[in-house]
Amino acid sequence: MKQYLELVRFILNNGEKKEDRTGTGTLSIFGAQTRYDLREGFPLLTTKKVLFPAVVHELLWFLKGATNINDGLKEQTPIWNAWADEDGELGPIYGYQWRRWEKFVWDEKTKSYQKTWIDQIQNAIDLIKTNPDSRRIIVSAWNVSDIDRMALPPCHTFFQFYVSNGRLDCQLYQRSADIALGVPFNIASYALLLTLIAQECGLTPGFFIHTLGDAHIYENHIEGLLEQLKRQPKPLPTLKVEKKEVLDIRFEDITLCHYQHHPFIKFPIAV
Repeated sequence: MKQYLELVRFILNNGEKKEDRTGTGTLSIFGAQTRYDLREGFPLLTTKKVLFPAVVHELLWFLKGATNINDGLKEQTPIWNAWADEDGELGPIYGYQWRRWEKFVWDEKTKSYQKTWIDQIQNAIDLIKTNPDSRRIIVSAWNVSDIDRMALPPCHTFFQFYVSNGRLDCQLYQRSADIALGVPFNIASYALLLTLIAQECGLTPGFFIHTLGDAHIYENHIEGLLEQLKRQPKPLPTLKVEKKEVLDIRFEDITLCHYQHHPFIKFPIAV
C-alpha cells in the first residue's frame, strides 16, 4: 500500500487549501490515480486497522440493491447512519442504481410508458462472460435524474471492467475522495468486488485502478495521517472466497487471511 501513502504525502505537500460542503476545510488536489495489483495481495491498508467486516457488509448490502440501513446494515456497521432519515431510508443510492436503474419502455397494449429496471451488475457479468473485449462493461451510480432523491450523491460514481489474458481489471472514477477515512475503505470495497466478479467469470483478479477527482484531506485528519506516514507497511493479507455466483455470496463466504496491521486511528466523519 505504498501507493496510498505516496498519495497522502503528495497531498500534504502540494494540496491547496479549499473550503468544502461540511465547513471543515481541506487540503485538496484535482486528479490523481493509484494502481493496485491484487496478485501481490489484497490491498487493505496496514498502517492502520481497517474494519474489513464493515467493508464486506456494505458491499453485500449494495449488491442486493438495498437503500435502507434497516435492511441488514444498521446492526452491522453505522457507516450510513448519519445520512439516513428517521426511517433509515437513503433514497436511490449506489445499490439501487447498480441493480435497479429505472427505465421507461413504451407499452403498445396500454399505449403508455411502463417502468422497468436495468440490473447493471448482472449485465456487466454477462458481458464479461460473453463479450470480454467490450469497452462498454461499465456500471454507473451517477443517475442525474435521481441525484436530488439521494441522501448523499455518489462519491464513487462509475466503474469499468477490462479483460485481458485471463485477467480481470477494474477502474473506478471517484469524483470526491476523503483520503484519510473513505479511500482505504473504497480501495478494499472495489478490490473485493473485482475479486468476486473475477471468480464467477473464471478470471484472475488483476489491477484495481483508482482514479480520483477532488482528492482531499480534511484539516482535522492531518495529525492522524502524519502518524500513519511514520509507520512501516506490513505484508498484505490474502482473501479466500467461496465459489458462488456474485449475487449469492454471503458474509460468511468471505475470509480475510493473515491481516497484520498497526493500531486503529480514529478519524472524525465530516457530514
